[in-house]
Amino acid sequence: MSTPHLSIVLPCYNEAGNIPLIFSRFREVIGAREDIEVVMVNNGSTDDSAEILAVEAARPENAFARVETVDINQGYGYGIMSGVRAATGEFIAWTHADMQTDPNDVLLGYEMLREAGEPGTVVLKGRRQNRALLDDFFTWGMAVISSIALGARLDDINAQPKMFHRRFLEKMASPPADFSLDLYFLYLAHKLGVPIVEQPVIFGERQHGEAKGGGTMKGKIKLIRRTLGYVFKLRSDIRHGSR
Repeated sequence: MSTPHLSIVLPCYNEAGNIPLIFSRFREVIGAREDIEVVMVNNGSTDDSAEILAVEAARPENAFARVETVDINQGYGYGIMSGVRAATGEFIAWTHADMQTDPNDVLLGYEMLREAGEPGTVVLKGRRQNRALLDDFFTWGMAVISSIALGARLDDINAQPKMFHRRFLEKMASPPADFSLDLYFLYLAHKLGVPIVEQPVIFGERQHGEAKGGGTMKGKIKLIRRTLGYVFKLRSDIRHGSR
């Protein structure tokens, strides 16, 4: 495989049921293209993810993909950044391994980002469509609180994909290891004056396994607490000049 133009990172934590679906869908949307690599991160999974990833990655028709392994789970952000740092593409994206964001949307976002401006001058994020009203309410509430606290307009913070040129990666000096990574990415773009292009994406149903973030009410409350903790820590750092 030649040096890819786009690297797509997917953190997999106990996603054994979804992994074959992910490979199948990527085969469909990538086809014969040789300018895309998919970096599957086994993020310290305790189910059969490691075995299934190894089997799928060894299939000749899945030559577009490779596996990075985090032996012990240290958080969502840690897993993503492990894959991002291993990526070789000029452009880098991350999205989820739960099939709720169609892999084809990542490719559409890539074309959208390339048309939006010179490399390194623009980043891209998804904006979820077709969501439940309660989910939209939680998302809106978190965006309002984060925007006010940080003095930045932040919308649908956890929407996927996130995509950027490798030059932007050089600016990501201290990414958090948990679910705050998406917030950090968007705030950093705002702070640096980098425009954020939004791509509408249809948010589908999870096929297998359990949501790791805010999929349940318990998960939403936990995610809100963690995010708010990071928001106010980041605000404190800003005030003291360390960010």
